[in-house]
Amino acid sequence: MKDYFQLCSSIFYWLLVAPFRGQMFSVSDTLRQMVRIGVQALPMACLTAFSVGLTLAMQAAREMGRLGADAYVPDLVSLTLLRELGPMLIAVIVIGRSGSAVTAELGTMKVSEEIEALSIMAINPVRFLVIPRFIAMMVMLPVMTIIGNYVGMFGGWTICHFTIDMDTAVYIFRCFDRGAPLDLFSGLIKSVVFAWLAITIACHFGLTVEGGAEGVGRCTTNSVVYSLLSMLIANALLTALFFFS
Repeated sequence: MKDYFQLCSSIFYWLLVAPFRGQMFSVSDTLRQMVRIGVQALPMACLTAFSVGLTLAMQAAREMGRLGADAYVPDLVSLTLLRELGPMLIAVIVIGRSGSAVTAELGTMKVSEEIEALSIMAINPVRFLVIPRFIAMMVMLPVMTIIGNYVGMFGGWTICHFTIDMDTAVYIFRCFDRGAPLDLFSGLIKSVVFAWLAITIACHFGLTVEGGAEGVGRCTTNSVVYSLLSMLIANALLTALFFFS
């Protein structure tokens, strides 16, 4: 736990203080990590969001159809995606794919003594390895969440339009009329918190690997488990905060 908070304080220093002292992080590495962490994970995230929107609409159409409330299906789809399922499921995909990759990559560098070699060459590992990945995750996860929300609403539209014969204009109007800006902002706040937890936990376990290849596998597993657990706890706390405020 102490090492984790030390890593977080180092991130704050190299991100907010060091650039003003002429110690800038690599922009090219940051862009490269944005592609690896975000762009390459986007197809999987979009497929997940589409299937979730599809499933939500099917379940809602069946139950609300019994009450004659088919018109409220877009409301349920949009609010559920914006507030809860959009940020959470996209974060699950990114943690499972990109977070585990970061831990495995840093862990392999640790056991092969590449990180120690950077320190010998007076290159700070946090600035050189962690900061580009941190910025990439903090930028790309909210962006992917927004894209996933729209893809999920499209999945809901396919059910509403082809199953309950809802007009496209009516579906779009109800989605955007019912979904307030606060709903979108609350989801984005969650995605930022999830990104922080995912990348800091992944880097922490990657930088503290011990025991060779077996240690890399063990720390990668722990990274995913602790990231998912902390994300679920943070989601519950943030939902309670938005609900009672």
